[in-house]
Amino acid sequence: MTARTRSPYAHHTRGVVLMLASTVCFTVNVLLVRALGEVEAVSTWLVTCIRFTAGMAVIYALYRREFEFTHLFKNRKLAARGVVGGASVYAFYLTVVQLGAGRATFINNTYVIFGAVMAVFVLGEPFGRALVIGSIAALGGLALLTNAFGAHSHTGLYDLLGIVTAVASAYVVVTIRQLHATEHTSTIFAAQCVYGLILCAIPAALHAQTVSALGWAMMVLAGVFASIGQITMTRAFRDLPVAEGSLLQMLVPLGIAVGGVVFFREHFATHELVGAALILGGTTFTAVRRS
Repeated sequence: MTARTRSPYAHHTRGVVLMLASTVCFTVNVLLVRALGEVEAVSTWLVTCIRFTAGMAVIYALYRREFEFTHLFKNRKLAARGVVGGASVYAFYLTVVQLGAGRATFINNTYVIFGAVMAVFVLGEPFGRALVIGSIAALGGLALLTNAFGAHSHTGLYDLLGIVTAVASAYVVVTIRQLHATEHTSTIFAAQCVYGLILCAIPAALHAQTVSALGWAMMVLAGVFASIGQITMTRAFRDLPVAEGSLLQMLVPLGIAVGGVVFFREHFATHELVGAALILGGTTFTAVRRS
């Protein structure tokens, strides 16, 4: 077998490994933010700003030569990625507050389907049977795991906002795939950080508060993990199609649920265990299909 015939498999494997690493980092980020909430109440605006600031610190520490700051304002697609991505972060946090973590997480993760369909028309990527089966299984599992459709749930304005956020997230991942043709991973990631800070800095200043040293440490650490997760995810989309890469990100809510059991003494009901199995089965089935 020649190097050329091995290359597609090697790229695919690298993409899967990077995407899995990003899910671990995102899971740690969410668990740290949750732990922060038990230590003290901190404005969501401030937590978001720290996340974006940590992202820029990571970029300058690791990619100072590759990062092209001026491109963020010259490339309209980069600017759009930054504005939409930054706004999506805030909108997701808002739906979590209004709908609850389970329902908001489920609705937001429907971007897997929106992104896959969008990628078919914009990027010409296939959305084959394996991805369809994996996506349906994982979405169904996520609905069970997060109790998205409990007895007291009802459809309202924030459900619509959640769907808009999911479509926006789909646009972001498709745009990331497009931008890899001309931009470095660090510049693509920086667009979210810079425009996210522009959107969040003033509200954060208006909600200024005193935070303990422990609170600052937890926010910074959470921001670093989120930054590493975001940059590895962005890089992984160079090697993985939108549908497959997005589907692997559905392991994050599963990791959060496991973390809740280990660190916060939560318990799984039977239907939640079934949901966890469906998420694992759907994502694994898709990730190994090329083997």
